[in-house]
Amino acid sequence: MSACRQNYHQDCEDGVNAQINLELYAMYVYQSLATYFERHDVALPNIAATFRKASKEELGHAELLMRFQNDRGGKVVLSDIKAPANTEWGSALKAMEAASDLEKTVNQALLDLHKISDKHNDSQMSDFIENNFLTEQVEAIKELGDHITNLKRVGPGHGEYHFDKELK
Repeated sequence: MSACRQNYHQDCEDGVNAQINLELYAMYVYQSLATYFERHDVALPNIAATFRKASKEELGHAELLMRFQNDRGGKVVLSDIKAPANTEWGSALKAMEAASDLEKTVNQALLDLHKISDKHNDSQMSDFIENNFLTEQVEAIKELGDHITNLKRVGPGHGEYHFDKELK
């Protein structure tokens, strides 16, 4: 038993490890999206940069969870990271929809992890999830929703090109 472990239920530890894996999977998906949009035959560099930034954020989330796990006296257990289902993402609209679905999945997993911490009266873990993840998830889902709306508005081809040029 760890000397620093206190009020850290095994279900919480297992849930954090599962969330680490999900964050790393999200990083993989965003890497796949970024490299797709960087390809010479797709060539939408600002969309690629948006996905590259998201990939780095997901890695940061995984690292933050790993530090939390160690701080609480748990053990980080890394598992295989599933490869993204797609490597050919098609249009920017389809890619943004896939990213939105991914963010909603990550958000739901965080909400479920929060429920586990509440169930075991782990206030520190609940606060950690609230302060470091939940607001950012809502903001990411909103931003992707805005991108989806605008991509539907401008359409494929020339519209995607101009969307990419305006993306900051």
